[in-house]
Amino acid sequence: MPNISLFIPCLVQDCFPEIGLAAAAVLARAGASVGVPEGQTCCGQFQYKRGFASQAAQLAVHFMDVFEGAEAVVAPTGSCVKMVRNYPGLFPPGSPERARAKALAARTFEFCQYLVDELGVTDLGARFEATAAYHDSCQVGRGLGIRTQPRALLAAVQGLTMLPLADEDRCCGFGGSFSMEFPEVSEAVLEDKVKSVLASGAEVLVTAEPSCMMNLRGYFERAGHPVRVLHIAQILAEQGGEGRP
Repeated sequence: MPNISLFIPCLVQDCFPEIGLAAAAVLARAGASVGVPEGQTCCGQFQYKRGFASQAAQLAVHFMDVFEGAEAVVAPTGSCVKMVRNYPGLFPPGSPERARAKALAARTFEFCQYLVDELGVTDLGARFEATAAYHDSCQVGRGLGIRTQPRALLAAVQGLTMLPLADEDRCCGFGGSFSMEFPEVSEAVLEDKVKSVLASGAEVLVTAEPSCMMNLRGYFERAGHPVRVLHIAQILAEQGGEGRP
């Protein structure tokens, strides 16, 4: 039985704890032993993207301490996984920290990637009655190259009808601090994405990135659109079939 240390990102801990619970349940159903190490903090992504490399390095060292003995680290977010894989560049060549960072990066995986590529699982016995479309987040799709894995998992969900989405890999406009620095541009990009989703006719929009989920869900709720936005872990955790995770 593989031992997994689940990393809970800030956005999941503070805004969407249901994603973490769903991810843990799905990984356990896939045959893994799941633990959540204490002492987890931010991975340092925000500081890194804002140019505060020294602060990001401090958080990276703490992250490495927390997950030092982990057989595999799995996170329900591509952006934080991408950050961990950037850790080696925060430390000088030949330093012990760089060696530790490389080792940890090699055993850190995005949720969908771990299920399909490492565990070899696509059918988790999930049932979810709805029509849905999948949104490729920038970090999961382009950043990590994880495109087929989420679709393979969704294709195995009973009762779920996947619909094509135009420009499915187009950014939702969030981009971390980008949406705060350039709100008008961010909103315009988001509106284009929403138009594509509405044109698809999907009842549910699925994504593997919590930040995209927050951005898109917020727009749909503010505009009064009935489209629900869910993380893929919530879909895979559902076995009742009523379309309500």
